[in-house]
Amino acid sequence: MAAPQELADRTVSKVYIDPTAGKDDESADGTQEKPFQSLYHALIQNLETKPAPTYLTLVTPKEGPSTWEEPAKSALKKAQGRVDAYKKKLAKEQDASRKEEEERQQRLKNLEDAKKIVLEEDTSLPAATRIKLSNKTVELGDEAKKGARVKVYGRIHRLRVQKHATFITLKDGYGFLQCVLAAGPLTKTYDALTFAQETAIVVYGEMKKLPAGTNAPDSRELHVDYYKVIGAAPSDAEAITNKVSKDQDAWEAQMLDARHLVLRGENASAVMKLRQYVELAFIDTYREMEITKVSPPAMVQTQVEGGSTLFKYDYYGEEAYLTQSSQLYLETAIQSMGDVYCIEKSFRAEKSLTRRHLSEYTHIEGELDFITFDDLLSHIEELICSVVDKVLANPTAAGYIKLLNPGFEKPSRPFMRMKYGDAIEWLGKQDPPILNEEGNLHVFGDDIAEAAERKMTDQIGRPILLTHFPTEIKAFYMQKDPSDPRVTESVDVLMPGVGEIVGGSMRMWDHTELIEAYKKNDIPHEPYFWYTDARKYGTSPHGGYGLGLERFLAWMAGQHSVRTCCMYPRFMGRCKP
Repeated sequence: MAAPQELADRTVSKVYIDPTAGKDDESADGTQEKPFQSLYHALIQNLETKPAPTYLTLVTPKEGPSTWEEPAKSALKKAQGRVDAYKKKLAKEQDASRKEEEERQQRLKNLEDAKKIVLEEDTSLPAATRIKLSNKTVELGDEAKKGARVKVYGRIHRLRVQKHATFITLKDGYGFLQCVLAAGPLTKTYDALTFAQETAIVVYGEMKKLPAGTNAPDSRELHVDYYKVIGAAPSDAEAITNKVSKDQDAWEAQMLDARHLVLRGENASAVMKLRQYVELAFIDTYREMEITKVSPPAMVQTQVEGGSTLFKYDYYGEEAYLTQSSQLYLETAIQSMGDVYCIEKSFRAEKSLTRRHLSEYTHIEGELDFITFDDLLSHIEELICSVVDKVLANPTAAGYIKLLNPGFEKPSRPFMRMKYGDAIEWLGKQDPPILNEEGNLHVFGDDIAEAAERKMTDQIGRPILLTHFPTEIKAFYMQKDPSDPRVTESVDVLMPGVGEIVGGSMRMWDHTELIEAYKKNDIPHEPYFWYTDARKYGTSPHGGYGLGLERFLAWMAGQHSVRTCCMYPRFMGRCKP
């Protein structure tokens, strides 16, 4: 479509409009060969044409030939009214554009002027003491007394610019602090005018009590007298707010690509900090239980949970794998160290994209000697409840839970104990029945799918120790129930809202029985000589379990996916950043 000025530069005496058979307005030029389709558009395209052309509209009667005639006065008046409205809109847009350009030029001038302002620390003030924001003992000033002068290194978490002051919420990884920059030189420097979220800065000033009726972290604020930008962050299209968004799910591809930036957010960092407290609670609980920590290898040549989920690699010309579990190694330690545990990485090449599966995860595993199956169940219940109690008893950790999952309630004891066979029956008795993945009723021998398991747990609404799974769907090393050899002395711990968080069993401890289990599962026993020897040299009834830290954390922190419960999740199709 020709621009109005292009048409104005021509000698135009007549402009043609064909409302029925003319070319569309975008490709028209107003000639008889390419007439406009609307009178309004014809007028718009000839606003600057002098003298004004004659407008001719094609009139096609029912009978007789078509003729080019001047438009009726009413049609011309209506079209002209639209043109006048267009001209007003155009003038308004041009005025706004002019003002915007003036403001842009003024901003550029202000920035250039701001570069001339240089801040210097007032050496007459008391020396500033460096603190972290976890320090809650700093003396606060008020109208009657001076507060401590401190300096804090951190990054801008939030920024609010007002006429009388600039307010910065600073974060340093240990807490948050409201900083007040009074209007004046502090707010007129180039740095102040280009402050952006995530800018690294050091601030100096007097720590004061928060004025009555106002809110800020820890009811205190820093009245800044000097600051220095250490590492500026962009405020344009590259601003962090344009890279990550609260409105996107944290496990979406775009957010996972920007995981390094997502981790700077309050919620994401709170999950990671809570993770630390949960892990420490496990360590403290194990120490109180007199269970010894060990550190098994991650590079192995044996399987634990089936060959289909092994990550295989070349180990100096030999075939080796990343470990699926440290369980077998733990079993070789109980004879000399007593009950043992480890917190290590495990790796499973499951081609699964569910919200509770990872290819690399933190595995908390324990192995207990000289126990019964009931002992194992009681231990797992005690472990979970003790960890939860310790986390909730820590004010900082409890604060993170309140932020992330305010409705969290610790599980009531005792946990419900349900046998696999009873669960199969329960699923079939629901109205409607909860079906298996093929859409059929569950039958004995089915591996209860995640969806059905979660639905059952959520409907029951309490922790479940689901026990006695069939031998065919469990690992070769699990001890059979002496009273029913069809099933194993095995357990999955199911939590409402998250599903399975623990899997465990008594271990097969008879040498002959274990050799037969190798054969039945078509597993060569020679690579397991070190594991089998535990049954040869002083065997004993023992059992253990594995707990996924990310699943446990997802339960406590109210996270939809385990992917947000580790720094950089690894699952099928993702091994970056």
